[in-house]
Amino acid sequence: MKTGELIIKFLEHIEITRNLSLKTIENYHHYLKRFVDFSKDTDPELIDLDLIHNYRLHLNRLLDQEGNNLAIKTQNYHIIALRAFLKYLIKNDIDTLAPEKIDLSKIPERHIDYLSREELENLFSNIDISTKKGSRDRALIEVLYSTGLRVSELVSLNRSQINLKTKEFTVRGKGRKNRLVFLSSRSISYLQDYLDTREDNYEPLFINYSRKKRHFPPNKPEEALRLTAYSIQEMIRLRAKEAGIMKKVTPHTIRHSYATELLLNGADIRSVQELLGHASISTTQIYTHITDKKLREVHKQYHK
Repeated sequence: MKTGELIIKFLEHIEITRNLSLKTIENYHHYLKRFVDFSKDTDPELIDLDLIHNYRLHLNRLLDQEGNNLAIKTQNYHIIALRAFLKYLIKNDIDTLAPEKIDLSKIPERHIDYLSREELENLFSNIDISTKKGSRDRALIEVLYSTGLRVSELVSLNRSQINLKTKEFTVRGKGRKNRLVFLSSRSISYLQDYLDTREDNYEPLFINYSRKKRHFPPNKPEEALRLTAYSIQEMIRLRAKEAGIMKKVTPHTIRHSYATELLLNGADIRSVQELLGHASISTTQIYTHITDKKLREVHKQYHK
């Protein structure tokens, strides 16, 4: 059986056994199809280190739609998918290259952009909450900062899942994994004020006021109102600009700010991993430089 046929079986296997999202499976399909095209759908037993070396050169020289080279991280995603496929083949007694022989490329140290407490307060206080949009935007950013949600998780929030009394709710994150997140008293206050302005019974927690009713689909009209990830990104960018913040501010910047605040106030990295919904501690360790800075300041203050 050719590699291309086995890849289809592999994708079916991970769909059933690993509970991955359809988007993740689509990405695996995309990455593995690129390997099949490059290798001319070779037999699994002919996959060797020379082929992998040439394939990685191909990925490194490949240009995206905008004419840029693929990022190292994106190249690694291709290799991660390929290693998972090879592992599946070996587990099913199909002769091929051992996946542990393929190393990932080293990724340059990532720079984390986050907002200081002063910048955050400027962002919050600059929003005019006397308008419906202002009330919504303040509540949204407060919730985002209080929970550290990914923008995709924020978009999917419904009114019915938010418990204003217990100040917590469950969100389904990457890998369809549920986690508990918590709301601060301040975010609860602004969220309640925003909900008080709502004159509808639609489920989406954050809605688009500029969408016209004539564009609503007949089966689920409320879904047309749900703010999209792009709308939220643009709103936060504009609100930051209005507040005089010169940095590029995105929903992920606020997520970084959330994690940074936790660590600077003494939270341990394992707890932050759980709160952010990271599957691996290595992902959370991008914030290590923040704790290193804090330790340096402690040493300077107390060691004479």
